[in-house]
Amino acid sequence: MKNSFSSTLRDLRNAKNLSQSQLATQLGTTQRKVSYWESGKIEPDLDSLITLAEFFETTVDYLLGRSDF
Repeated sequence: MKNSFSSTLRDLRNAKNLSQSQLATQLGTTQRKVSYWESGKIEPDLDSLITLAEFFETTVDYLLGRSDF
């Protein structure tokens, strides 16, 4: 999961031209946590996955690499 999720998150963040810090502010989390998600050091909890999906207007399945949209 972490490889697919981490690269998908990085791609989505970059597509919105956001820094890790800017994304963290939007999500109410820390830049360190976003960095750890993108590097695969930690995986987000369910609430964070839902928040990410809503922010990027996609699905949790897409974030996890389980669907193409």
